Amino acid sequence: MDAVPTGESRLRALFEAGVAVSSELSLDAVLQRLVEAAAELTGARYAALGVIDPSGAGLERFLTHGIDAETREAIGAPPRGRGVLGALIQEARPLRLHDLSDDARSVGFPPNHPAMRTFLGVPVMLRGVAYGNLYLTEKELGEDFTEADEELVSLLASQAAVAIENARLYEAATRWSRQLQSLNEIGNALVTETDLEPLLDLVVGHLRELLDARFVSVALPSGDDELRFAAASGDLAGDVVGRTMPRAGSKSGGVLERRRSERVDSVIDDPEVNQEVARSLAARTGLFVPLVARDRVIGVLEVHDKAAPDARFTDDDLRTAEAFAARAAIAVDLSQRVARDVLRRVVAAQELERQRLARELHDETGQALTSILLGLKPLEDGPASAAVAELHQLVVTALQDVRRLAVELRPKVLDDFGLVPALERLTASFGEHTGLSVSFQSTIGEERLPGEVETALFRVVQESLTNVVKHSHARTVSVVLTRKGNGVAVVVEDDGDGFDPTGTGDGIGLLGMRERLALLDGTLDVESSAGSGTTLVAEVPRP
Repeated sequence: MDAVPTGESRLRALFEAGVAVSSELSLDAVLQRLVEAAAELTGARYAALGVIDPSGAGLERFLTHGIDAETREAIGAPPRGRGVLGALIQEARPLRLHDLSDDARSVGFPPNHPAMRTFLGVPVMLRGVAYGNLYLTEKELGEDFTEADEELVSLLASQAAVAIENARLYEAATRWSRQLQSLNEIGNALVTETDLEPLLDLVVGHLRELLDARFVSVALPSGDDELRFAAASGDLAGDVVGRTMPRAGSKSGGVLERRRSERVDSVIDDPEVNQEVARSLAARTGLFVPLVARDRVIGVLEVHDKAAPDARFTDDDLRTAEAFAARAAIAVDLSQRVARDVLRRVVAAQELERQRLARELHDETGQALTSILLGLKPLEDGPASAAVAELHQLVVTALQDVRRLAVELRPKVLDDFGLVPALERLTASFGEHTGLSVSFQSTIGEERLPGEVETALFRVVQESLTNVVKHSHARTVSVVLTRKGNGVAVVVEDDGDGFDPTGTGDGIGLLGMRERLALLDGTLDVESSAGSGTTLVAEVPRP
């Protein structure tokens, strides 16, 4: 080993280290130069610098001097902060030892580690914040490290702290810049794009890149009991989108209920995590963030596994995910509002067209058929009376069909007198036409409801009665219109064959009923099973 530098050579070495700190862009290169300078200035055979992870959980970097690559590989993983090194991390003050093995805190060395006796350790600190420690061992000729060595190394450690802080500030600034760019791109897309799929794909893709995560997804409610993966980015994304998972007994469902973000450092140890879903995603850690728009929870953002040796996420990661969840919530809410508005316009247009057709059938076609009947009357006693009688009956039948069709399209009584008289006439006509025993009961009196509410409930009853005839083979049907809480409800019950509500899909019009009621913030509940009939409850809140 060369002689220990003194005087002018020491100043030159310190100056060169300072220049490296201010000019070198690579943090590892700066720290390596400082480690080498520390060894050179103190005459140490070995030197190392450990940088503490921002979370304080361990070392994020460990640079060495004096140990060749073969020996370093034979030693294995870097130290984990136990023994004397752990004491330095905890106490963050200089430590000089004549013999490491004499210190009560020493835990020895791992296999293949070189022997070390004399020791100097100083904290890498700046403005009271500890960033790590600088270690030196085996001063030349077996001498102890001196107070002057400690002062020199402390100065180098301060320079290392400046370099680490600057690097982290730069990383933070770069991360925030990327985040702002991503949020700006998503914001621009929200202004120009109304299709939900590309918006959510943009959110999960950018967030996965910013967090360096393995998997990011958005899950939206599907019915009352499930969540559906609407978008995903990363491993298994293609297999996940469109899949559903139970809402109950899952972390996502719990986050929806609590309306609060949660970070999970180990999904296997969290009793609320659905382990079957977690295994299918190969998830180890997670972030779960609710999507909230206009005080409504409309979905969950899931993030799994940071792509690093430590897969756990930080508080900063959680805050970033929350910022992106807010944009995803806007996208979902906007899409739902657009779809709802389109559906409302379609339903309104349908009702207007039904009303027009019903009026034309009643006023024009009906009157034309009535005129034909009047024209046939003088011919009833003529020579072709039999043919006239047959033609008369055909016209009467056609007139009845036209009037019934006009009522089905849009009963005039619904507009003129309200829901109760309209349902009374509908159920009576249905019983006469089908031969079923149909009863109707109302507890709301003569009260008129808003037009769109009356129309929606009338259509639900109309569709339900049609389904009874087509599918149930029922003998009796009851229809009850009643107040329920702060709203109004209609209950349609039959004694037919019943069915499995979870397996019917859209085959008997349940989807159309639900969509129509959803426009009024209403709900549809169906209770049925094979052989036990069906009970349908449509409820709409009072405006």
